[in-house]
Amino acid sequence: MFDLARGAMSSQLVRMNAAASNLANAGSVSGTEAGSYQPIRAVFAQVLDQASGLVGVRVSSVMREQAPPIKQHSPDHPLADAEGNVWSSPVDESAETVEMLEASRQYQNM
Repeated sequence: MFDLARGAMSSQLVRMNAAASNLANAGSVSGTEAGSYQPIRAVFAQVLDQASGLVGVRVSSVMREQAPPIKQHSPDHPLADAEGNVWSSPVDESAETVEMLEASRQYQNM
């Protein structure tokens, strides 16, 4: 039983850390499209506890989202390319805040 709770708490902690990383990189810019920050998400998987027959959760991987970076024309920016463009991270700060609050609430409920 304690292993299931530990796994669930650990999974929510990874989820909170991913949201924190995304929030920390919100608004960051890059001089190239490929160099811009891509948000990350924890991917969960179910696990069956053979002893109790209960189903728990674990993090199976942490993946980068496929959201395209936001292109902005800013010729005076020091990172601007030859055309005057910079790319910013496609992080939705409101959604990341909600993600962090939900993960925190789930962590507290364990």
